[in-house]
Amino acid sequence: MSDDLIPTEYCHHDFYPGFNPSQMDSAFKCARLDVFKPEDGELFWPLDFHYQRGFVPLGYLVVADGPLWGTQIAADAIPLPPSRGLQARMVGPHLYASEIPITDPWEIEQRAIKASQNIPAFLGNFSEIWAERVAELETWLHHMESAEPMGKSLSEIGEFFEKSVRLIRRAWEIHFEIMYPLVANYVGFYGLCTELNLEPGEIGRFLQGYDTKIMETDRELWGLTRRVRELGLEDLFAVTAAQDIATELASAGADAATFLTELDDFLQIYGRRSEGIIDLASPPWIDDPTSPLGTIKTFLLMDKDHDFDQANVEVVAEREEAISSARSRLTVEDREQFDAGLGACQAANFNWWNEEHNFYIDLRAHLPLRRASAALATAVGADSEDDGLFLFGPEARSLARGDSSWSDIAGLVGERRDFYNDWRAKRSEMPKMLGSVPDEVTDPVMKEIFGMGEHFFAALSGSSSEILKGVPAAMGSAEGPARVLFSPEDLHTILPGEILVCEATSPNWTPAFAKIAACVCDSGGTLTHASIVSREYRIPCVTGLAVATARISTGDRLLVNGTTGEVTLLDEIG
Repeated sequence: MSDDLIPTEYCHHDFYPGFNPSQMDSAFKCARLDVFKPEDGELFWPLDFHYQRGFVPLGYLVVADGPLWGTQIAADAIPLPPSRGLQARMVGPHLYASEIPITDPWEIEQRAIKASQNIPAFLGNFSEIWAERVAELETWLHHMESAEPMGKSLSEIGEFFEKSVRLIRRAWEIHFEIMYPLVANYVGFYGLCTELNLEPGEIGRFLQGYDTKIMETDRELWGLTRRVRELGLEDLFAVTAAQDIATELASAGADAATFLTELDDFLQIYGRRSEGIIDLASPPWIDDPTSPLGTIKTFLLMDKDHDFDQANVEVVAEREEAISSARSRLTVEDREQFDAGLGACQAANFNWWNEEHNFYIDLRAHLPLRRASAALATAVGADSEDDGLFLFGPEARSLARGDSSWSDIAGLVGERRDFYNDWRAKRSEMPKMLGSVPDEVTDPVMKEIFGMGEHFFAALSGSSSEILKGVPAAMGSAEGPARVLFSPEDLHTILPGEILVCEATSPNWTPAFAKIAACVCDSGGTLTHASIVSREYRIPCVTGLAVATARISTGDRLLVNGTTGEVTLLDEIG
């Protein structure tokens, strides 16, 4: 691939004021987090769609001790034959990720032998293993969430800070300890189905229809929506901006007070989640309920409530029909292989787990560190609790130890805040990939979650066609106006019947799926969040389009065919 894939400004860009490489020195096993450099162009680096707002300085501690540490630990423990996990490079506050390849054939062979011994035992005991991990995570989370670092001494805040980092590290060890075997299991089943000439679009349907904590959250949001109607608060929601609803409710009388009590009960259980994966800059719902209240506001615009029970009946029926149809087309011998592979995937179901785990890890495990940074900022005399987010890890630790004072760093905070906001605004302009197109993508997360394949790389080469082609992620077709979003912050503004166009979705986007007509993503494969949730909500979805957010504008009329993986631009407003 030509060098113009790596624009000069992304190899020699400015970084956070006061930054030096040692401030990224955190946990790693075989590749540390770093800024993007020209020599990195030998590998391919997709823009990581999980982190669409980018990272504040303290967020680098989370990404290094979280996802990067977790992939590298798990990839060696399983081990993954062709990859040692993921590594990452920063461009401004935005993260580009790549696999850590293994090229020695002998080492790949030895790792494959060991993996073939370890993975079956894991899959056979998946339910017990995951139950144990959930118990461990809940113990950690309840302990940290019940503690209050605000108002404590610097040393006590420092202890809470370090314990928060250990929680992040352990949570993400668990994340990839579980994820890699599940993905490998699915990839094996997917390969078998392909050999049996089953349609790729059918395979995801074989594993749909299983309830998760994220779907449970959505059901409860709809329950609150019904309570708004029952209490006669619809007009208040209709005329009030989402960010002001909580304030207006607080002075709106007894019925509003009743609703606020029920909202608080909801937030105590489901509100400890940020609006972005490991996003320290995003306050959790329990601190700022704008997102759930705004979602309820748009739910009230729909003609009828989403019927979760009926939808699940239909999804399960669709699953069983897809399985029955597939089996009917197979020989007896092939059917035995299919049944064995399907049984293994149903018992250790990545499609289910990929939603379930987010309740405990991706949207939640980093929040104690956010509270630690707020307590630290307050203790050292910062102007705002949020100032603590603009410290790098070593700076925060130095303050907590008393080795430095706030005056040593205070002058940089405003500059770093401006830098973060300026680069956040550039997200839509960021290249979808830096580096060189690889001959082969071997890491299963890169292939099945990021959707790195021929279709993605082909789309990057550019096309003026009115038909965009990607991964057929969820079957069916829909037509409607596009709503292009680069962050979940404005997700609650999506109107019923619109088609969501984005880089990709994550669990914090799930409530919107009850009101959108279809989902279209730049990134992602058959196992990405958008694919899985679209099947559960029975709406068409196409992923891995690479250029959807660049080619489509809000208001464009689209035809989405999730069966063929095509998105047609019917009417462009620009």
